[in-house]
Amino acid sequence: MASGGSKSAATILLFLNLGLYIIVTIVAGWAVNHAIERTHETASVLSIPARIFPIFFPMGNMATGFFVIFALIAGVVGVSTSVTGLNNVFQWDAPNLNAAAASSLLTWALTLLAMGLACKEINIGWTDANLRTLEVMTIIVSGTQLFCTGAIHAGAEDAALKRMPSASAGTV
Repeated sequence: MASGGSKSAATILLFLNLGLYIIVTIVAGWAVNHAIERTHETASVLSIPARIFPIFFPMGNMATGFFVIFALIAGVVGVSTSVTGLNNVFQWDAPNLNAAAASSLLTWALTLLAMGLACKEINIGWTDANLRTLEVMTIIVSGTQLFCTGAIHAGAEDAALKRMPSASAGTV
């Protein structure tokens, strides 16, 4: 009965995370595109250390560049993990659940890195509405990814316990 509950929870959370990671990827991709298009005109007036970076973010603060890049990486990895995780959870056997658990944990770690940079950017301030949306979505998806990772790990543990032969059946 516990595996049925964790399977339904993992499925719902994977669908939710898929949508959230798609939004994070779209907004972060827009921010990178906006920065690339405006780099030449805005970075030409900067001093030498700031001119070295290939992408200068004309919006936000000095943490914006790192945050947007890591949010984009976390978003792309999160979308792929959610899609493959759905396939693995639908099969619901020990090898597939272990693969889903490992990729879910890696995605959560990348999302936490992006969330830390979002918190730093919030702390510094001076961001526009699109970046605030990306910050909020990154913080929300880090929480839902934590719950999804927990549900998948619970299902993997249940599947591993079902595969083990009972201790009393094999002993004499």
